[in-house]
Amino acid sequence: MVRPREDKALKNKLLKIQNGDKTMEEAIKMFDAYGPAKIVEVYNPRVGMRGILVIDSTALGPGKGGIRMTPTVDKEEVFRLARTMTLKNAMADLPFGGAKSGIIANPHDFSNEKKQEIVAAFAKALRNLSPSEYIAAPDISMAEEEMRTYATANGDLKSCTGKPADLGGIPHELGSTGFGVYHAAKVALAHYGMDISKTTFAVEGFGNVGTFVVKYITENGGNVIAVSDSKGTIINSNGFDYEKLMKTKQEQRTVTAYGEGEVKPPHEILNVQADVLITAAVPDLIKHTDVPNIKFKLIVEGSNIAMKHDVEEALVKKGVHIIPDFVANAGGVISSYVEHIGGTPEQMFKLVEDKIINNTKLVFEQMKKTKTECARCTATDIALARVKEKCDICLIE
Repeated sequence: MVRPREDKALKNKLLKIQNGDKTMEEAIKMFDAYGPAKIVEVYNPRVGMRGILVIDSTALGPGKGGIRMTPTVDKEEVFRLARTMTLKNAMADLPFGGAKSGIIANPHDFSNEKKQEIVAAFAKALRNLSPSEYIAAPDISMAEEEMRTYATANGDLKSCTGKPADLGGIPHELGSTGFGVYHAAKVALAHYGMDISKTTFAVEGFGNVGTFVVKYITENGGNVIAVSDSKGTIINSNGFDYEKLMKTKQEQRTVTAYGEGEVKPPHEILNVQADVLITAAVPDLIKHTDVPNIKFKLIVEGSNIAMKHDVEEALVKKGVHIIPDFVANAGGVISSYVEHIGGTPEQMFKLVEDKIINNTKLVFEQMKKTKTECARCTATDIALARVKEKCDICLIE
């Protein structure tokens, strides 16, 4: 077995590429130590389907990662997300490699029938790779019905997870990712000596992840004082009632209609005076220009690629503690694994809790040993060490 060489300079390059600091061409050249194994573009002119699949690594098993449907998704974004999935699956100690896919389309521009037709065309185009090398799942603008379409069109129920229950699935709508993010935050709070009942939270993105994060925080005594969605940010120093907030979102389609609090633009969530920020939606949310105004003591990345690595470094130097995405938000892929082996929702929630707690604690233990405040660097070391053990197509020493 050929193992990757240990190289601090290479690791730094990997961190930079993972966070989008290099072009796609530079990324491909530098990532030959671990991947990407395949970059595939598919097109169906009759349906109008354009899609991208990046299988970053299959060292630990078939590449696992969701499909997102947005008008702006491109190869570089999918590549960065696929690398995150390699680390996330390795960090969660699952028998999956890393992959991600994207369909370039705006689902608001056409009917649901047309959307399902596009998803079906994408699934058929990937039959030669899915599920042998790629197992799909829901991501942005994709949910259990899209996974029904994908599995049916592909012809193999093992080709994706997050399917409806009648197909043997464990839908992501049960909240596995948000549940895991809450537990990562809980471990971090304990590590830094913060009492949840005396802690204020801001949650960016009140979608599938954010709604469950707010639910578990408020149920356990935390005070959520700011929430955002695509329409805006609402700030209420007295805190939000979860049930009322959910009802508002469902009926009015935005949290800003809550009725109690100050409404500001979406990005203003970053300027809130709260102890903890939990990101749960927008990629590359936090930029260098935001760093001087951020007042949070702790940021838990419930969303993928919430910021680039150099932005994280600037925040850490400022004294902000950060739990990286592939540690905090692995609940969804852990749920996918339980579905893949035929488990139950009850087994899923138990495994999500155990793995997220244990792996977050492991990162803190390693940080203490190495005397570093960079949780991402530490977690990357742990994840890549697990990949190396199984790597058979790697950079030769």
